[in-house]
Amino acid sequence: MTALDFELRPELEAHEPAEMRGSGRDDVRMIVSDRASGRVIDTHFRALPEFLRDGDLLVLNTSATLPAALVALRENGDEIALHWSTSLPGGLHVIEPRLGAPPSAGSRSPTKAGTPLPARASEVLTLPGGAHATLLTPYRDSQRLWIARLDIDVPIADYLRRWGRPIRYPYVDRRFPIDAYQNVFARIEGSAEMPSAGRAFTRSMLACLRARGVGIARLVLHTGVASLESNEKPYEEWYEVSHRTAQRVRETKSRGGRVIAVGTTVVRALETSVDANGDVVGSRGWTDLVISPDRGVRVVDGLLTGLHEPRASHLAMLEAIAGRETIEKAYAVALEREYLWHEFGDVHLIV
Repeated sequence: MTALDFELRPELEAHEPAEMRGSGRDDVRMIVSDRASGRVIDTHFRALPEFLRDGDLLVLNTSATLPAALVALRENGDEIALHWSTSLPGGLHVIEPRLGAPPSAGSRSPTKAGTPLPARASEVLTLPGGAHATLLTPYRDSQRLWIARLDIDVPIADYLRRWGRPIRYPYVDRRFPIDAYQNVFARIEGSAEMPSAGRAFTRSMLACLRARGVGIARLVLHTGVASLESNEKPYEEWYEVSHRTAQRVRETKSRGGRVIAVGTTVVRALETSVDANGDVVGSRGWTDLVISPDRGVRVVDGLLTGLHEPRASHLAMLEAIAGRETIEKAYAVALEREYLWHEFGDVHLIV
């Protein structure tokens, strides 16, 4: 299988939150792939209730985003960017050092914070507030991620809130507060980057869906940094599917309702939390599940997600749910009609 490839023109990259260019965070377009009819529908996110049914279950990821980008100094005095990705057992952390300082951080280096740092084991990086990060070993043979010891005197979340800023990439040319990178239903801090598929939701939209008989369930999957290089596979992420959420999924399936995941993170968590009989059960831990068309899905019936970059691993997950032809048709329409990509962009509903 080859990943879906296409040209993503720069003008199709969303540079700012929807509320900066429209009337609110829910003011985004939505392309709908109707699997039963084969139709591709060009519509608006505010029309979402029209595509869900009484008895469906919408599953949200309530992980909240931390301001995970830091400025660090190398032993030779060069300023670099350091992205915290996740915490590991034993007080260790996965971090991503990158050449150049975070955008608008007053970097002395002309290199953008977008190139993996050619670092070495045992190198010590100086962090804000007198803290330090010691690089120990590459994480799972990654070319960009390191296991590190962070010498800080407060919990990592407190430290990042004090010294960090949201991770952002060159297509976002201005700084926005951490609130711009939070979903309205976010509760539990732990993600290095926003689980952005749910960004368009408002409290009024959630209330409208409930009033129409659509159930709302929650789980947690903390996302790490997403800037994959050299076709790296997705790595482990921490998740928790509660017994209550698992029960609601089973009940929905038994009644003939559809389980609609909000984001690829929800798909990964639900499909990880399946027993030998194919039933969702409560569980938590680390998941390294990679969902491909060969593997398929056993739980999820539909997906609301963003638009993914060419050859992104998430596209294989979309193919596993809807098939290659369905995804190709949807992306052709999205490109033709100039949908916007990335975390502040438009959305794609597969039902």
